[in-house]
Amino acid sequence: MLRPVRMPQPRLKLVVTGDDFGYCLLRNRGIVESFQAGAISNVSLLVNASSAHDAAEQARRYNIPIGLHANLSEGLPVCERLQKRSSLLNEDGFFHGKMGFRKALRNGQLKMAEVELELRAQVQLFCELTGHLPYHMDGHQHVHVLPGVREVFAQVLSDHQIRFTRVPVEPGLHACSWLPPHLKDFYTQVEKDALESVGIFLKHGIRWPDAYIGLTTMGNHMSVASIKAAICKAIEVPSAQENGVTTPRCELSSLFGISKQDRPRTVELMVHPGYPSLPYEGGCGEGADDFSQSLDRKHELDTLTDPALLEFYKEKKVQLCAFKDL
Repeated sequence: MLRPVRMPQPRLKLVVTGDDFGYCLLRNRGIVESFQAGAISNVSLLVNASSAHDAAEQARRYNIPIGLHANLSEGLPVCERLQKRSSLLNEDGFFHGKMGFRKALRNGQLKMAEVELELRAQVQLFCELTGHLPYHMDGHQHVHVLPGVREVFAQVLSDHQIRFTRVPVEPGLHACSWLPPHLKDFYTQVEKDALESVGIFLKHGIRWPDAYIGLTTMGNHMSVASIKAAICKAIEVPSAQENGVTTPRCELSSLFGISKQDRPRTVELMVHPGYPSLPYEGGCGEGADDFSQSLDRKHELDTLTDPALLEFYKEKKVQLCAFKDL
């Protein structure tokens, strides 16, 4: 009697997510090229961005797995009730910005009912643009793990049965001596907020990969070597440990009832490939920011499509996939 042939399992399932899809036509072009080259496997859409409609059309055309990059910090809200007067807006009528949002949150200025209205409006607009619910949902500039916001965010995901999110806790972050102090401080706070979100996400049945990469490999810190090192670290560390503190982790094995030995490890790599935005084109209502205009976007595109990195994936049995494939 012939036994069924078991296909070799990958050592790692890697979700390479291109963030800020829809930010501008040049960003869209770079993300699509990365997907076609087999360098990214997943995208996150900014529904309030200037080229969101184009991004959604490109995702349909090329069958790109797409999720929602919920945005509460840059540009304009999509909920009409919040566009004229809202605690989410600054005196110029735009979202408060990456650090401004955090300051307003600390000062108790933000109304969580308005956060919920905007998140639900963005899910609805995503569905209108793509024809389906997001396969995953995370937060632009990591706002989804902030105190108060994370509870609302988790409830919105649960209500829409969106199963996957991002928990930005990166193995090896504290050992990265090359990071500028201001970035190290910000990333450390992101990690703290993310760890405090774990129990809330678990309570709502939300899942995420075993490990996350992307803070230490962003922009000019990205190289083939840095991605290799980060992936190897993520594979080797059974549960992320930083300074002796064990990171709570939503192991997919426990959710699916299979042993860790029977499944590959799962990791998300956050990336921002593209071509630099033009100063007065793109963005979410205020024009393109410095991050988007930077040559770092093209640097990431070139690095991610480098044949040496793609060959590394093959050698290490790394299978690129999307959240919907986990």
